[in-house]
Parts: sequence; structure tokens; C-alpha cells
Amino acid sequence: MPRLLQINITANWGSHGRIAEEIGQLAMQNGWESYIAYGRWANPSKSHLIKIGNMWDERWHGVQSRLLDNHGLASKTATKKLIYAIKEIKPDLIHLHNIHGYYLNYPLLFDFLSNANVPVVWTLHDCWTMTGHCSHFMISGCDKWKTGCYACRELKEYPSSWLRDNSRNNFRLKKYWFNLITDLTLVPVCNWLSGVVSDSFLKGNKMQRIYNGIDISVFKPKVNNAVSDNRKKKFRIIAVASKWTDRKGLSDIVQIRKLLDEDFQITLVGLTLNQCKNLPSDIDGIVRTNSVNELAELYSSADVFINPTYEDNFPTTNIEALACGTPVITYRTGGSPEAIDENTGMVVEVGDINGLVAGIKKVCQSEHKEETRRLCRERAVKYFNKNDRYKEYLDLYQSLLNK
Repeated sequence: MPRLLQINITANWGSHGRIAEEIGQLAMQNGWESYIAYGRWANPSKSHLIKIGNMWDERWHGVQSRLLDNHGLASKTATKKLIYAIKEIKPDLIHLHNIHGYYLNYPLLFDFLSNANVPVVWTLHDCWTMTGHCSHFMISGCDKWKTGCYACRELKEYPSSWLRDNSRNNFRLKKYWFNLITDLTLVPVCNWLSGVVSDSFLKGNKMQRIYNGIDISVFKPKVNNAVSDNRKKKFRIIAVASKWTDRKGLSDIVQIRKLLDEDFQITLVGLTLNQCKNLPSDIDGIVRTNSVNELAELYSSADVFINPTYEDNFPTTNIEALACGTPVITYRTGGSPEAIDENTGMVVEVGDINGLVAGIKKVCQSEHKEETRRLCRERAVKYFNKNDRYKEYLDLYQSLLNK
């Protein structure tokens, strides 16, 4: 029985954690033994879970990162214990996800992996791997990551540094360590990110794009009986994020509310309690939910899903909405437009609030809403069924083992 070890910041928690969990489940259904090593935040898992480090290690890593800009260079003891666990498990294949998040020392890990004689798959969920500091560079419009980072414009953003700019050295270290594994296959989650990899210092590695997938048996059109009669008479707009900031379009949505009349109702999902209290009275706020059934009901109850994000790679929320039969309007950001086509949504230029408002009115007032809902569902089933997408990983695993 082949053994799979995945490494991620979370286990069965959040979008990336659920992806790792579901890949592990599919692997087990096909005769693999599955392990997931994680840094923090875990829900019960069907895989064997391995906790990396502890709360104090995470906090000390965070302190060093903020003072020294050395994210990924602390947590030495935690990483050495992980390496010991890997040696005990003897996996046939190792699959990396997000290795940033204040829990791993990547030089130690990659030094081990480069000599482990085990194929490594690395799913790239953001851009941190290719830069000297940031996980996203879209808002700043920076392209230093193509040749060498310095004087970072995103220093105060995740993983934020308060004092030091170490981006030049971080870039140099990543370029060395991340190219050290000979049997490494990179998996960007969208075509846009594939293009970023092709322009980066990782371009010499094998690469295969695999879209994220979702559970289409859960994310499907549902009736939300909790919607009041008053709200049923309105056009319902929904927006979902795991963390709402202006970079996710929060202030843009507030502006949109001012430009729409009372026939339109906006609901934001994923807010903090404090954000809910400070929302304008004519926007409904819902705190983060880990209930996928509740989320599916919220998507299904909407006439349109909007994603005015200023930086993203391939948002899972887009395809969740589609699977529930809800058309998507998104800014032209990263791989976000790749989820839809001309029949299932609209793409608006970044920051074009008037264009977003016009798109909302067009979708909500369309005479072909039922046909659009059907096409949204069909597109999600065809392209983003997790069983199909994650089978691509299993096929990749097998090809690497066979080689």
C-alpha cells in the first residue's frame, strides 16, 4: 500500500485544508495510506494527522518574521521533529501545499527532501513561493520577483515585517532551496498562476496545472427556507470571503450599496463580529461559517455572486457559487475570471465600481435567469467536480511512482 504525506498549514480547515483532506480521502479510496502534517487549525480528518510545532513555536516564528522579515526561516526544532516523523512514515510521495504560515523552516525541509529520493508534488495556492516577501503582488503592480526582489512594497502585508526588509536575501534563499529537488512537480491551481511560475526562478521545474475542485453533491442548488418574504421580493447579491479587507473589495461593496436602489439586497459572509456591527444598515453581515450546507444555501438563495477582489489566484468561492447555480461577477484579477464564461457570469476591470453595478443589474434583471442557473451548474459539474480534479492528482502520483 503506497503512502501519501501532505503538508499544509491547516488540516481539513479552510479551503486549502479541505483540498488536502479530500485528496487524502480519494487516495485512500484508491488503496493509499494517507497522512497530513499541519501547523495549526484542524478539524477531524480521515487521514492520519501530524501536528507540527506548538503555539509557542508559532508565536516565536511570528515575532521573528515581524522583526527580521525571515518568514519560513524559524521553527527549526518543529521542522526537525517533522523530518523525524517523515523518516518513520517512509512515504512513497510527499505533497506540499502552503508551507508558509509561521510553522516550518523551509531550508531544513528542502535540504531533507532533496536527499530523500521521494517524488515531491507542490500545489501553489499563491505567489509566496516565487517572491522575496509577499504572497500577492497584484495591487502594488510589482514585477521585481521576475529578476530579484528588493525594497519590498508589500512589507507591511502578510507576512508582515515591521522593521526590516529582508526581501533580497529571502529571494536568494528561495531561489536556491526551492530548486534543489530534482524530482519536483509544481501544480499551479490556475492558468494565470502557471504564467507567473513560467516567469519566475521556478520555471525550470516540471509543471502541471490542476484546478481546485469542490464537492458538487454538497454545493448544489438548494432552497433556503430562512429567507424572509420581504427579502424574496428583492434581488439578492452575495459575496463571500474567509477574511474581509479592502483588498477583498469590502470598501467597493459599500460603494456599490450606495449606487443600488432598495430593490437590491447585499449579504456579506465571512465577516468578524466587529465588522458586522460596523456595516451600513442596508448590508446584511454574516460571520464566517464552516458549515458547507449553510454556505450552499446562501449561494443558492442569491441572484448573483460578486467577487470584487483586488488580488487572488483562483478563488474557490467562485466555483462554489457556480455549483449552486449562481452566476458570478468578478474583477479581472489573477485566475478569478477562469471560473466563468460568457454564459455564467461577467468579468469587470479591477476597481470599476460602475461596471460592477451595471453587471449586477444586467444579471439580476435578465429574462433568462433559469437558463443561466442551469449553465452555471453544468459548468461547475464539468470542470470543477472534486472527484475529477483530484483524480488528476492521483494520476500524477501514479505517473511519478511508475517513473
